Amino acid sequence: MEAESKLNKLLTTRRDPQEVQDWIFSLTPLGVAFVFFFLFMLAMDIPDKTLVLVVGVAAGFTGLQSYWVFRGWRRDHFSTVLLGVIGISITLGALWLYMGLR
Repeated sequence: MEAESKLNKLLTTRRDPQEVQDWIFSLTPLGVAFVFFFLFMLAMDIPDKTLVLVVGVAAGFTGLQSYWVFRGWRRDHFSTVLLGVIGISITLGALWLYMGLR
């Protein structure tokens, strides 16, 4: 009964238009963190530096999308959950494609 109630809430609750703006602003700290990660990696002499950079970006973006899935689940916003899962899938798919082409 509880799962049916949660599913009903997910499908009927409308999402706040502010949610998209919040998502865009949540990319700012991720971008700042990546800039410092990139600058730190430039100074290091390690093999396959691009692989480390690509995996780092994928991990950061997947973590951010996981937060949005959790936030959407908590607020009963099905579209936020769905978009977060799609973002994770696209990120992991791109990473898998990059690893396959190397």
